[in-house]
Amino acid sequence: MMALFTMGLLAQNDLDVQFDLDNLNALAAEPNPEVAAGAFALLGVVWLVSIVISLMFVAGLWKIFSKAGKPGWAAIIPIYNLIVLFEITGKPIWWIVLFLIPVVNFIAPLIVMILVYITLAERFGRGGGTIVGLILLPFIFVPMLGFGSATYQAGPTPDT
Repeated sequence: MMALFTMGLLAQNDLDVQFDLDNLNALAAEPNPEVAAGAFALLGVVWLVSIVISLMFVAGLWKIFSKAGKPGWAAIIPIYNLIVLFEITGKPIWWIVLFLIPVVNFIAPLIVMILVYITLAERFGRGGGTIVGLILLPFIFVPMLGFGSATYQAGPTPDT
């Protein structure tokens, strides 16, 4: 066993890997326009993809609101869209307060949105697959629910 350990140490010495730190600092000091252009191109692509995903989500939410008889434009108003979503799913409006309380707002929105997505899928007559999709990939399943053939079925109103 000791022989294997010694051979491993000798093998590391045989690699003869050396780092030229002076040259590394010189490389970091020189601006490289190709690297900067590539980084900006990558950031541009990420930005463009995030804008497209956001627009798809808002469009899907708009259609969901319209199917439920609510104004579609509510999808683009930040806190009002949660109020409308809670009305559609029959959840109490005061749950929005949980989004605003420090420390509580780390986990409460996650739990609240899971409960909202479960009820939303049920109100549109969808099953467990759509529920899992809404929870894990809402940017895909919200537009599918909005633009799909599912129809809204109103449920009981919440006790506030």
